[in-house]
Amino acid sequence: MKRRLFVTTALPYANGSFHIGHIMEYIQADVWVRFQRMRGHEVHFVCADDAHGAPIMLKAESEGVSPEELVGRIAAERPRYLSGFHISFDNWHSTHSPENVELSQDIYRNLRAAGLVAERTIEQFYDPVKGMFLPDRYIKGECPKCGAKDQYGDSCEVCGAVYAPTDLRNPYSTLSGAAPVMRQSEHFFFRLSDQRCVDYLRGWTQSGRLQPEVANKAREWLEGDQGLGDWDISREAPYFGIPIPDAPGKYFYVWLDAPIGYLASLKNHFDKGQAAAQTDQTFEQFVADPTVEQYHFIGKDIIYFHTLFWPAMLHFSGRKAPDNVFVHGFITVSGEKMSKSRGTGISPLRYLDIGMNPEWMRYYIAAKLNARVEDVDFNPDDFVARVNSDLVGKYVNIASRASSFLARFFDGELVDVGKLEAWQAFEEPRHSQEIARCLEGREFGRALRTAMEFADRVNQHFDAEKPWELAKDPSQRRRLHEVCSVSVAGFHALTIWLKPVLPDLAARAETFLGCAPLRWDDLGAPPARVARYEHLMTRVDPKLLDALFEPAGPAPGTTQPATAKTAGATAGAGGKSAKAAKTGVATGAAASAAAGQAPGAATISIDDFAKVDLRVARIVAAEAVEGSDKLLRLTLDCGESAPRTVFAGIKAAYAPDQLVGRLTVMVANLAPRKMKFGLSEGMVLAASFDDPSRAPGIFLLSPDDGGDAGMKVR
Repeated sequence: MKRRLFVTTALPYANGSFHIGHIMEYIQADVWVRFQRMRGHEVHFVCADDAHGAPIMLKAESEGVSPEELVGRIAAERPRYLSGFHISFDNWHSTHSPENVELSQDIYRNLRAAGLVAERTIEQFYDPVKGMFLPDRYIKGECPKCGAKDQYGDSCEVCGAVYAPTDLRNPYSTLSGAAPVMRQSEHFFFRLSDQRCVDYLRGWTQSGRLQPEVANKAREWLEGDQGLGDWDISREAPYFGIPIPDAPGKYFYVWLDAPIGYLASLKNHFDKGQAAAQTDQTFEQFVADPTVEQYHFIGKDIIYFHTLFWPAMLHFSGRKAPDNVFVHGFITVSGEKMSKSRGTGISPLRYLDIGMNPEWMRYYIAAKLNARVEDVDFNPDDFVARVNSDLVGKYVNIASRASSFLARFFDGELVDVGKLEAWQAFEEPRHSQEIARCLEGREFGRALRTAMEFADRVNQHFDAEKPWELAKDPSQRRRLHEVCSVSVAGFHALTIWLKPVLPDLAARAETFLGCAPLRWDDLGAPPARVARYEHLMTRVDPKLLDALFEPAGPAPGTTQPATAKTAGATAGAGGKSAKAAKTGVATGAAASAAAGQAPGAATISIDDFAKVDLRVARIVAAEAVEGSDKLLRLTLDCGESAPRTVFAGIKAAYAPDQLVGRLTVMVANLAPRKMKFGLSEGMVLAASFDDPSRAPGIFLLSPDDGGDAGMKVR
């Protein structure tokens, strides 16, 4: 049956830029949402800036701007992050909006009519220096439960206790450092302790919908000695927020209107007509529809608000409660908490600015995620190894290897693999069912492991059949055709499975496969023909990870622009420095001359250029060089009676089996060079960037379709 889904992530606070924790949460939700869309379900995926509260008011004051200006400035940053990491929200809004005012005040009135809002005179901390009542987060002291020092005025980050700021021991104002004084004021409370709320929440939290860890924590709060406490939902002026109806000078506490921002963003989505493509219902009809499922992706630090206050507020105001709240842990770097000073913080914007592929991060985070409330650790070495091995060495490698034979011998056509024993042995339907089950259950790591096990089997089958040898025997053409077709069918299935995680890579793979945007129902129906293969993904250059954790460079205008260079990527024959011979990359003046990039680089005449014999060569074999971490031994067919051997410093960019059958360009008249690994009889050409922050890796040069071994390049 077609499902109808309303999905959100936690609202980021609008007083600062996104951090990597936001991006992790958005990636998790986005993968799940994209999977649901591929299954044909109706999905409305929305979020908003959490724009109210004292922190924003005070920060704006310190900067000499209005809160609205501050919020607007932060909001203007959001699209760059979201589009940069391919996050597919249907709508992004703000809690500082007419929709949120309307909905917050309506829910409040309904709660009040239900007898769940009480007015009380309370004693509240007041900063005599700042001249204002202190919000909970601007009061610190010792936790009344465990005694931990420097805890905020609403909850303890050590033991998780929730309390009133007046319960703190030895409190102080974080704004002025002064000891706060007590003053009386009238406040409004949501009566969470009411037996109706307690009974409802026992049923809602213990119904099996929540993750076991979350349900257990909710049970602790519900059954603890103190029980549930009433919730102070009002704040005194001055305050940046939504006015409480019929209560001049009173505002809703930000945590009341913030989750209502989910509904406000959805309403804005409907009001703009963006939802009309999927439903003919109005906003109110949609949110009241019992067939609509509502899900929230949040971090473990805000469980209390989302599993107690939020469902109770919705239910007792006459609205539907969420169907589930999906909770995740935090993200660490090499086992440590994020810290800029220790160099363990990851800036999402810096990640994008230095040219790192956002889908590397999407894949790595997804591969670490499961349905439990566990922290995710970002390990730079593991990041490089996992992305290079799984995405380039396994997945992309399949298309790269099979395509050259299909283009060369069969004009890109595939045989029907449906009845082939080799294809049936891969058990694609069983893998599809398991991966779908895992994606639905947010067991993303297990889903990707299953996909990569399948990729391993496809690559192993290709290796065992040795198509490069079959290609030499005309009588084996049918077998060669079947082997390559089976490989592409495997690549087709993998593309569908990986598409929720790698939407941009999948789109380019769809071009190669000649497919319309792939849906889950397309499994088992690989294409009859493939297009010309274009390189799909580069490997991660470990140097980029160094740049990611380095401080930002000089101010704009003080750095040299990155320039492309084309250079021999081998430790081949003469014409290179000793360092270049070791690394396989031209350096210094040689690199500058090759690219024509540096001022004063020597010019050459057409006669000089004519001295270089450039030939198209076919890579007939490739293997790693034992004892070298940079070299591959290439066997090249360059149209001569015997193949040549060239040692190329491209191991960091290409797996050996990824190169077999590929055409490239070589310098054919370079003097042979004796190396400790053997004799290198030429040089293949590749391109890279001088600046490691630009497009990573080495790019082997290739001719267009129709080129063949031995052609002279002029």
